[in-house]
Amino acid sequence: MSNDHFLGLGSKGFHRIHYADWGDPGAARIVICVHGLTRNGRDFDDLAQALAPDFRVICPDIAGRGQSDWLYAKEDYGYPQYCADMAALIARVTAGGTPRSIYWVGTSMGGIIGMLLASRPNSPISRLVLNDVGTIVPKAALERIGAYVGKDLRFRTIEELEAMTRIVCAPFGPLTDAQWRHLTETSAKRHEDGTWGLRYDPGIATPFQKGPLADVDLWPFWDTIACPTLLLRGAQSDLLLKENAVAMTQRGPRPRLAEFEGIGHAPMLMADDQIRVVRDFLLGN
Repeated sequence: MSNDHFLGLGSKGFHRIHYADWGDPGAARIVICVHGLTRNGRDFDDLAQALAPDFRVICPDIAGRGQSDWLYAKEDYGYPQYCADMAALIARVTAGGTPRSIYWVGTSMGGIIGMLLASRPNSPISRLVLNDVGTIVPKAALERIGAYVGKDLRFRTIEELEAMTRIVCAPFGPLTDAQWRHLTETSAKRHEDGTWGLRYDPGIATPFQKGPLADVDLWPFWDTIACPTLLLRGAQSDLLLKENAVAMTQRGPRPRLAEFEGIGHAPMLMADDQIRVVRDFLLGN
C-alpha cells in the first residue's frame, strides 16, 4: 500500500483528498472503494489486499474524514461536493492513453456516491457494488445516525475509544479483536491534550441539522443505471430494508442481492465470505 493525494475544489478553496493505493499502478482494472459517513478508506484494507493481485485498488478518505482536509465551508459537506471530488479522482487514475475500467465499491454514503455517478450519462463506472444502501434511505435510520454524528467525543485512552466503537458499530457484525482494534486505530485522532477522539470533522453533521429529516428517495437515479450491479445487505439492516432491497432487484440494473445474517448496517467486508462475494462479482464470475 502507498499513500497519495489530489486537490479537490470547494466553494471556499482547494482541499486535499488522501487515498490509499494498492496493487499494480498500471493495472487496467481499477476498483475505487468508498467508505461510510464517519469512516475512512482504511476500512477496506482487508478487501484491498484480497483484490490487489487482480486489480489496482484506490481507497479515498472523503473530505472531512481520515487524512483528507476538512472543508472551510461546512455547508459543502454533501453529495455535490463528494461527487465532484470523486470525479477528480477518477480523472486522475485514468489519465494517460491506456484504456482502464473503473469498478466501484461503496458502503452506505460511498454507495450513494457511486449510485449518483453511475446514473449519469457516459459514466465511467462499469461495475457497481452497493454495500447496505438503497434507493430509499429511511427517516428512522437517518435519525439514528444524526443522534451520534458530529459529536466531538473525547476519551482518556484508545482502549476507551475502542470500547465506544464496539458499542456504536455493533451492527457491523462479529469482528475479531484485531479487526476492532484496526477500525479503532485507523479512525482515531490524538488531541494535543492527550485525549483520543475520532478522525473526522464534526461539521459533516451539517446536513442533519438543516431541518426535519425525511425519507430520501433515490429511485430516479437508480432507474438510469445500466452497468452490472451487486447489492449487499446486512440481514438486520435498518438502512436498507428488505422490501426495498427486493424491489431494487426488479428495476434499474436489476442487481444480484447477497445478504449476510447476524449483521446490521453495514457489512464491513472483512469476513472471508463477504470478500469472496465482492471479488467474484468484480472478476465477472
